[in-house]
Amino acid sequence: MLRRTAEYLLRDWTRLRHLPAQFGGLPIHVSSAGGLSQLLRPMVQVEPELLATAKALVKPGATVWDIGANVGLFSVASAACSGPGGKVFSFEPDTALIALLRRTALLQPATAAQMTIVPCGVAGTTGFRSFAIASRARASNALSEYGNTQTGGSREMQTIACFSPDDLLAQLPKPDVVKIDVEGAEIELLSAAKGLLHEARPMIACEVAPANSRAVFDILVAANYVLFDGVAGFSSGAAQGTAPWNTIAVPKIS
Repeated sequence: MLRRTAEYLLRDWTRLRHLPAQFGGLPIHVSSAGGLSQLLRPMVQVEPELLATAKALVKPGATVWDIGANVGLFSVASAACSGPGGKVFSFEPDTALIALLRRTALLQPATAAQMTIVPCGVAGTTGFRSFAIASRARASNALSEYGNTQTGGSREMQTIACFSPDDLLAQLPKPDVVKIDVEGAEIELLSAAKGLLHEARPMIACEVAPANSRAVFDILVAANYVLFDGVAGFSSGAAQGTAPWNTIAVPKIS
């Protein structure tokens, strides 16, 4: 009985929903893996800052990389904003979430950008890594060296393929926008993204752990980016000294 109860609690419940009207009401399969809010709240209240970031950064015809796609909220919002001339690449290593993302991608109309699901992680080097599936919510999955105290431990470990940003850049269309949500591995990823930062120069939306905020700030400023707080918006002025939790990095025009 206890075992069955534990299995029930660990189950990831899914639901087909639709983004707010400003994103064309595009369909998305959400999961309790990202928190119960994805299943129960009105969609305008599910990660509103993330949706606002997509609206602000992604223009018609844009190519978008969604690194750490989870259930694909940013991917689908970007597909709506970039439209039929755009491309969205959703990078996600978790096998359960990959299946969910593929179901979502198949539902997108011709008015949205094509979503390509890439079943891998993105890290400092190309190779195999150990990936921890969080007990509480798969939204907190992380490379085994990272993660945070909110995961409640891990329910399983997966061996995944990872690619460095610059190895991806050699094989995929140059991105105009990159979203990064890698649960603490952002320093490793950005440190290995010299071609991405100095040559491709996309706009970047990055979730930054507090312990990494100064290092991420230094990496992006050294690459000639200006940083803003994704919650406060561009009108609040550039960030000073540290990268905010929701960092938006805009390349300076030389």
